[in-house]
Amino acid sequence: MPAPEADRFKACLLLAGAGKMGGAMLRAWLDKGYDPEKISVLEPHPSPGLFELARDRGFALGAPARPPDILVLAIKPQSLDEAAAGLAAFASPETLVVSILAGKTLANIAAKLPQAKAIIRAMPNLASAVGRGVTALTANAAATPSQRAAAESLLAATGAIEWLASEELIDAATAVSGSGPAYVFYLTEALASAGTSAGLPAAIAARLARATVEGAGELLFQSGDKSPAELRENVTSRGGTTAAALEILMAPDGLEPLLERAVKAAQARARALAG
Repeated sequence: MPAPEADRFKACLLLAGAGKMGGAMLRAWLDKGYDPEKISVLEPHPSPGLFELARDRGFALGAPARPPDILVLAIKPQSLDEAAAGLAAFASPETLVVSILAGKTLANIAAKLPQAKAIIRAMPNLASAVGRGVTALTANAAATPSQRAAAESLLAATGAIEWLASEELIDAATAVSGSGPAYVFYLTEALASAGTSAGLPAAIAARLARATVEGAGELLFQSGDKSPAELRENVTSRGGTTAAALEILMAPDGLEPLLERAVKAAQARARALAG
């Protein structure tokens, strides 16, 4: 039987990289009750906010005295080659390595941290900063059920999780959910711009677009088993204004093929980052 979450939040953990995503995860762990005395953070360029958080919450800034139970890699993917030499000493055969580095494969991580055995790739997204993220995970064969459960607890602190059947799927997940918040932000921009083109003052169009996306997201969150298609159909009256707009968006050259191209471009870039 898996250990209680409280027990998993007492494992010695080293977070390498405390930028936007690493910092969001760190705050989520602390807010969920992770023992700060078990956490060390390596950040080459710590912000004043990180210093303040360390002072207030009690975790250590700097390298631990010995390899941790869990090493979380949250540095920039392009920094892996440079950082690996310093991090290799903290990845023992008993250490679980959890990487959120876009495009860096299990094999990439294993090559840079040769003593590590159990490695899990994870792809969280920006909404993790507000506890409403979603993270896709995949593990190598050496990761034990207990280690998978430990990684699951860490990432579930920031929102929903989805285990992938194979590593081949993680670049697609990166393209959908990892980059997805930016697509929604741009949709909000575009909706506001369209409102301005229709005659609304720009400030009002921006507020209407933002509130609409926020509200639609909350409806989706609270909808239970209802699919997005069902929610769309419920607000679309035949011959009405919504139907007229959807006829454009759902045309053969409309939104769906555009998003398919966008997701494939992001997926290709994630693959390229593997080097």
